Amino acid sequence: MKSLYTKFVFTTIGIMIASSVLAFFISNAYYQQKLKPENDEKTTRFAQSIAKFANKHPDISLNEYLENVSSLGYQLYLVDSTGEEVSFGATFKEKDLSDSTKKTVLAGDIYHGILQYPQEMFVTGFFANDLKNTIGVPLTHNGENYALFLRPDIKLLFNEMHYLFAWLLLLTILLSIVMVVFSAKYLVKPISKLTKATTSLSKGDYRVKLDSNRHDELGELSRSFVRMAKQLEQMEDMRKEFISNISHDIQSPLSNIKGYTMLLEKETTSPEERSQYVSIIQDETTRLSILTKQLLLLASLDRDDSIVKKGPFNVGQQLQDLVRNYQWLISDKGMMLSYSLPDKEIIGDSSLLHTVWDNLLSNAIKYNKPGGSIDLSMEERGDSLFITFKDTGMGLSPTELERIFDRFYRADSARTRTTDGTGLGLSITAKIVKLHDGKIHVTSKVDEGTSFVVELPLR
Repeated sequence: MKSLYTKFVFTTIGIMIASSVLAFFISNAYYQQKLKPENDEKTTRFAQSIAKFANKHPDISLNEYLENVSSLGYQLYLVDSTGEEVSFGATFKEKDLSDSTKKTVLAGDIYHGILQYPQEMFVTGFFANDLKNTIGVPLTHNGENYALFLRPDIKLLFNEMHYLFAWLLLLTILLSIVMVVFSAKYLVKPISKLTKATTSLSKGDYRVKLDSNRHDELGELSRSFVRMAKQLEQMEDMRKEFISNISHDIQSPLSNIKGYTMLLEKETTSPEERSQYVSIIQDETTRLSILTKQLLLLASLDRDDSIVKKGPFNVGQQLQDLVRNYQWLISDKGMMLSYSLPDKEIIGDSSLLHTVWDNLLSNAIKYNKPGGSIDLSMEERGDSLFITFKDTGMGLSPTELERIFDRFYRADSARTRTTDGTGLGLSITAKIVKLHDGKIHVTSKVDEGTSFVVELPLR
């Protein structure tokens, strides 16, 4: 399999060659359609001026005059009425010009050989050293008629220049290839590093280092890859933590159930102790059941948002019903509850949103201070509905605020729990709000309380 570097080099060189060939054909077409007629016309005017000058100066030597003209960069071929021929300047390589053409020029017509030369590549058309590729004009000197055939001597005119252009073309091609080779190395190098980094990432090594100082698409790609690697590392840490947490949360109640079941089997256990052990087993079973239900709900929410069945319902009435359900618990804890919940109909999944309100209100009660207060409010602002749950509880530190929506994260001390819970409630809450195209905002201060604001779109 060819590397990207090799493909890039050969592709670029191929483009250069294809461009050169295309440019050659375009130039040839331009020569045939534009330059060739102009060159024919220009050479014709020059040949006529030579003939005119020779006719007006019968006293000059025609051969010497034409010899001098040839030194200016022209090839000349003179034919008299008897058929005698003489060349001036460089000798023509091909002299198979028909006698009828010569006689026609001797008779006074002009021969446009340059214009009529076969429509071939301009290299053969422009540089062909052929007597047919000339301009023929009638010439009269001292009463004698001649046929003068003339064309520029390309070799003489470009004797030095064609070497210069040849070297220029050769050096251009060589330098272009060298520059393509090195520039391709520069362009492909970051991609090669990115390939190695991808291989390392696939093996679980997230500590990748890439050159992110470039200010182009490859630099942006490198920076995006590094950000992705960090996010994958964080997700891997979260996955490990998730497994650790769920293992603990399942293993702990199972161990308790197993231990108290063994105690129940002892004949020395008193009826009071048996009743206490059965109550503990029931609590642990309930805890496992709640954990299982929450995990199943979270898995369903993660897997497919089609679980959301939206429809119109009165969210104000739903919140009022929830408050009545918790009124006994709030009174039992000696807390004060105030609320402003007007009737308001929205479009959403009433069952899932009930889970959101239940989680937030139960947390406000669970983490509140004895004799604290809870305030619920709902107001419409613009195209959104804002539902606020505010308590005067223990509050959260900035570090805890960053992680409260992480799965299994709990703000109270990790394993010495003073409150019941699985650490999944707020994760479920955030997921449901997101599936409703909403947002959840949290503000909190330690020992002063916490405020959760759920923002839901009305349209």
